Amino acid sequence: VQLQACGGGLVQAGGSLRLSCAASGRTFSSYAMGWFRQAPGKERQFVAAIKWSGGSTYYADSVKGRFTISRDNVNNMVYLQMNSLKPEDTAVFYCAAAMYGTDSYISSGAGSAYKFWGQGTQVTVSS
Repeated sequence: VQLQACGGGLVQAGGSLRLSCAASGRTFSSYAMGWFRQAPGKERQFVAAIKWSGGSTYYADSVKGRFTISRDNVNNMVYLQMNSLKPEDTAVFYCAAAMYGTDSYISSGAGSAYKFWGQGTQVTVSS
């Protein structure tokens, strides 16, 4: 599975961005897709996840109500709509694919659930 993320940029606090992740390869066998982020000097952090089948979604508490993850099964795309952005959202955002799992494992936000990772896209929120 190959993943290509894009859509990052510079935005003012309160603004919005939409990240996209294009998946190719054996996407039909993947279980879920996730978004993670990593700010400078900090550990990678779970943001959101979505199951390919059924579309169940999971969010980190810090983004609930502001971010929305969605998928396009036909075109193998996953999106992260980010609204009401805050300076603390500044980070490199990564999309990732989990080939197996359970709802509880995916919802835990564990990075170990994901086998394939895309390159990051920078999101910078100015105050």
